[in-house]
Amino acid sequence: MAQIEIRLPKMGESVTEATITNWLKEVGDSVAMDEPLVEVATDKVDNELPSEAAGVLVQKLFEKDQVAQVGDVIAIISTDGDAAPSAPKAEPAAVAAVADTVTQAQAVVSNGGVTLEKSSGNGKFISPLVRSIAQKENISMPEIDALSGTGMGGRVTKKDILSYIETRGDGAVAVTPVAQPTPAVSAPAASNGAAPAVVSGGSSFLSNIKEPIVLPMPGDEIIEMDRMRKLIAEHMVMSKHVSPHVTSFVEADVTNIVNWRNKMKKEFEKREGENLTFTPIFMEAIVKAIKDFPMVNVSLSGTQIIKRKDINIGMATALPSGNLIVPVIKNADRMNLTGIAKSVNELARAARDNKLKPEDIQGGTYTVTNVGTFGNVMGTPIINQPQVAILALGAIRKMPAVIETPEGDFIGIRHKMFLSHSYDHRVVDGSLGGQFVKRVADYLEQFDVNREL
Repeated sequence: MAQIEIRLPKMGESVTEATITNWLKEVGDSVAMDEPLVEVATDKVDNELPSEAAGVLVQKLFEKDQVAQVGDVIAIISTDGDAAPSAPKAEPAAVAAVADTVTQAQAVVSNGGVTLEKSSGNGKFISPLVRSIAQKENISMPEIDALSGTGMGGRVTKKDILSYIETRGDGAVAVTPVAQPTPAVSAPAASNGAAPAVVSGGSSFLSNIKEPIVLPMPGDEIIEMDRMRKLIAEHMVMSKHVSPHVTSFVEADVTNIVNWRNKMKKEFEKREGENLTFTPIFMEAIVKAIKDFPMVNVSLSGTQIIKRKDINIGMATALPSGNLIVPVIKNADRMNLTGIAKSVNELARAARDNKLKPEDIQGGTYTVTNVGTFGNVMGTPIINQPQVAILALGAIRKMPAVIETPEGDFIGIRHKMFLSHSYDHRVVDGSLGGQFVKRVADYLEQFDVNREL
């Protein structure tokens, strides 16, 4: 019987794994060529994977919510229409090896009286390989819970468990297993209706940092985070944990830009069929400043600074669901203002319509977030790892200002905004971070009001 292995394909730069979120076909179902077979999630984008063959789905090798690596076989399709998978012939030694692997990959394995489940106490999936290694090395579930995994969502990988074994030694703290402990909760005050005291709970990202368990009060509504919100939460906590954030603020006079845009936007829309927003104008100034200060366009890997050749600007975009996503304008330094404007509009539409592709959110080297869209005058944005800086654009407001002229100073009405630059103090010092944002403001203030598109 001919069988086709369906593998998890590469779905963008630096994407090494994906979570199976939903099987669209069950074992025994007929599948047509290019028919959607399974839904997977990478970071912030969900995708349907089409079948690479026509036939019958005979085996699913990953269940819902399990994580597969790029290149892993996730399903097998029989092209002969037979729903029963054939058992391949194997030598006795090979059969024994397979049986041993299956035994190690059971949902629950015994470990010196301690039970190792598919998921840890923190709710993170534990792969069969990690469970097998833990069993052989007599590593208990509480010890696994205490590890800070480097996999997606803090998942403990083979590398993490092996590294722990090397440093564990004789000095490891013995953890006595107890069956399903019940957390102690302080009794609520009966007189004032105060909320009960919180207790240590599981961690969503850093397993050595315990989050509080908060008990709801009467009338409270409990809303479960969706997958994207969980990923955003984990990414933000990780960024604040990894990078010491510093934020510098500069006020910029953008009167020339406001006047020029008001003059040109109708002509631009008529000629290009696109809206001319402030965002591409600001991005153009940011790209110029990055060329002047390329050390903000870097990433940090251990003690190595990776200086990026390309300038790929991510733009934080709010989705209708309230979640956040960061599509990336690739090679923004090679575009003119019209090209940047079209890219901004196309990515914003794709984000709103949930049509972004994995490559659309990969490869960013610097990020911009427009908090002014919501009427905020400034913000302290969190760095989008593995980048080292992010710029928040505040709301443009009419302000009284002192205007210097050859004839003297006078008070006038000007359009002004704040720029908030957050940067990783491990590699970007205050002088560089401050000079960069000041240079962006200079480019904005020097905008040529007579410029042609």
